[in-house]
Parts: sequence; structure tokens; C-alpha cells
Amino acid sequence: MRTYVKEYFFLALGALIYAFAIEGFLIPSHIIDGGVTGVSMIMNTLTSKPLGVFIVGINIPFILLALQKLGKRFVFSTFFSILVFASGVTIFSQLFHGHCVIENLELFLVAIFGGLILGAGVGLIIRNGASVDGTEILAIYVTKKISFSVGEIIMFINLFIFTVAGFVYDWQHALYSIITYFIAYKTMDVVIEGLNESKSVFVITDYSNEIGKDIMEKMDVSVTYIDAQGGYSGINKRIVYCVVSRLQIPKLKEITKNIDPRAFIAIENVYEVEGTRVKKKKI
Repeated sequence: MRTYVKEYFFLALGALIYAFAIEGFLIPSHIIDGGVTGVSMIMNTLTSKPLGVFIVGINIPFILLALQKLGKRFVFSTFFSILVFASGVTIFSQLFHGHCVIENLELFLVAIFGGLILGAGVGLIIRNGASVDGTEILAIYVTKKISFSVGEIIMFINLFIFTVAGFVYDWQHALYSIITYFIAYKTMDVVIEGLNESKSVFVITDYSNEIGKDIMEKMDVSVTYIDAQGGYSGINKRIVYCVVSRLQIPKLKEITKNIDPRAFIAIENVYEVEGTRVKKKKI
């Protein structure tokens, strides 16, 4: 129960932060977001009907699609986030009355700070297992039908939305919308991955014991040995596996190359690390 309460607290917090960025920065400056929210903002401008109605209404078909493909828990968390987001947009629109929270703020600064706040809110939602934009769900579904990746499909959708925004507003505001989206995207990565970004490292070498021992002693990092076999040679090998911070990568490479200059090193991003480290036993 504590886990669920914590999860939905951060989902609600992320949705409200997202709503604050939309109503407090973007809408007063005629800058839009991508995805369903961007479409909803354009429809709001063209019809003057409440933004929250469009956010919920346009997202419903995608939520029904997700119910078939992504499971009930994801759908419920996503629907909760969208409802809180739509409610937050309605509340903040009454508070700000179409004015930016900081008066006379230049468009470039609106794009930067609006993107930062927006990205932080959406990042919190994604980090806690939900979404607030139906285009991501659509992209996951469509990618199984065509040869484009999820990221490419989302990019195509957003390019179309920003192009439409150029006709509805003007091209200057459309370009600022792209800047905002880019900043938000990068901020989401930081929130999802964490400031202390981790890397998983695989070292394939004939000197696994020596390299593993040096990594543990000189870097105070635990390692795991994985038995493997070379595809071409058929020779049995032991892979050294560990998780380190981004700043520890140069030291790990130095240790590895000092022992085996021909070692094969593969490094991947790690989005989340849980569990406790097994420490060396004292005899």
C-alpha cells in the first residue's frame, strides 16, 4: 500500500508540474507542446473550449488501445495522470487568466524554463510507470505494423503538429515550440535516469580474474563473473560485469587496458539501479 501511495503521489505531482508549465509559461506565450497536449492546445485556440476537455477526450481512444496492449495497471496509472493533468490545467487557467507567471518574460526564456519545468513533470510521470500522452501509445502500436521505431514515429507526429502550429500561430512561435520540446525531452532524460547516471559494463577478456580483482580493490565496486563461450573460437570465457557511475568509466577502462590491451568493453546506459551491494567478507 505504501508503494502505491508513493507512486500515485508522484504521478499527481508530475501531472500538476506539467499543468503549471503549460498554463504558467507556454499558453500565455503561444508556445505549444508536442503530442496530444499540443493538438489540444491548438484546438483550444481555434475553438476557445476548455483545454482540459480536449486533453481527456483526445487521449481516451489511445487509453482504450493501451488496455489491449500494455496492461490494466499501466492504463489505470495513465488515466489517473491524465485526469490530474486536465484538472491542473483547468485550475491554473483560472489562477493565471492567460498571463505568464513571470511578466514580460522573453520568448527564449519562456522556451527554456517552460521546457525545464514541463520535462520535470512528464519525467516524474514516466519514472513512476505511466504516460500522459497518447501519441506514445499510438507509436508503440504502429511500430509493429511498419518498419519505423517508436522514437521516429513520435518525431514525425510532432513535426506535423509543430508545422500546423506555424499556420495557427506563426512560424516564430512554432520554432520556439520546437526549442521547448527539445529542452523538455532532455530534462525528462535527467529525471528518468537520475542525475547520478549509471552504466553497466561488460568486459570480455582472457584475464577476467585479474581485471575483476583490480576493479573491486581499486574502485570499491562489486563485479559479477558470467560464463560464456566465444562464437568463432568456441573457447570458454568469463565475462566481467559491473555497474558504475559515468565518472568511473575512465578509471575502469584504464584498469582493464593495463591488464589486457585487447579486452572487449561494452558499455550501456542503466535507467534504474535497485538492491544492495554484496561486500567483501572479512576473515
